Amino acid sequence: MTSTPVTTTATTAAAETAPAADAAAGAADGTALHGPVTDWFDEHARDLPWRRPEAGAWGVMVSEFMLQQTPVSRVLPVYEQWLARWPRPADLAAEAPGEAVRAWGRLGYPRRALRLHAAASAIQERHGGDVPREHAQLLALPGVGEYTAAAVASFAYGQRHAVLDTNVRRVFARAVAGRQFPPNATTAAERKLARALLPEDEQLAARWAAATMELGALLCTARSPECGRCPIAAQCAWRQAGSPAHDGPPRRIQTYAGTDRQVRGKLLAVLREAVTPVPQQVLDAVWDEPVQRARALDGLVSDGLVEPLGGGRYRLPLT
Repeated sequence: MTSTPVTTTATTAAAETAPAADAAAGAADGTALHGPVTDWFDEHARDLPWRRPEAGAWGVMVSEFMLQQTPVSRVLPVYEQWLARWPRPADLAAEAPGEAVRAWGRLGYPRRALRLHAAASAIQERHGGDVPREHAQLLALPGVGEYTAAAVASFAYGQRHAVLDTNVRRVFARAVAGRQFPPNATTAAERKLARALLPEDEQLAARWAAATMELGALLCTARSPECGRCPIAAQCAWRQAGSPAHDGPPRRIQTYAGTDRQVRGKLLAVLREAVTPVPQQVLDAVWDEPVQRARALDGLVSDGLVEPLGGGRYRLPLT
């Protein structure tokens, strides 16, 4: 019964935010921001493996799948193991999808592993094993959305695309729109603003995309922004306005303990460790509440993450 007022509030707040974002996009001139942000990036960027030349487009794509909703510290060891085992899309495509799920480990949201496997298979079938350069071809790959296509085209191939993740959205919300946080979901106004702020030069645009993302990750953070170290603090609209508190809908806080996500994770952990099909009774021991456990297992089957066999046995998918 409480969902309607919350939805109405969120919708109203988003509608109120859109004109401000539209106005920011209309007046946006990123010229004064480009130099300070990219210079800061050149000096302070983290040395991450997917930023090195040897990573190639495949390394960039793998990192983008893994980094969605997962912090860098958790991604690093899995990324390195993944690239050591599957250095090319063809190597991953030759394996069963279940092996991708197994190697995904505890990164969370394991459907990403299946999507990355499907993308690798499509790259092998459609593009001879080479990650395509064209944005439209990237976007046509299974599991690749607008953000991932733009990120791979920009970071791997140095192309001019607006790369809009959570960190970049927060930087733009504060520096240009004068708001503490962006809306809960990406809006058309934000995309318009991101395009307006892109440098015209292709190489500079690619550096700008990486630099704004790093700025949001390291300094312009959600909880404790370090404005004193920010290279564009003097131009920041939010700071100039006195750093007003967020006045939009409550920001979503994801819980984990006791949720179906936790049960799914426990079930998958057993299946990842198994070398033979797992009997139902072994999975039953994972979680005491039978209705929630059955719902979580059914969800894993529906998502293609688990394959049911005869005799009440289960395994990771082979096809």
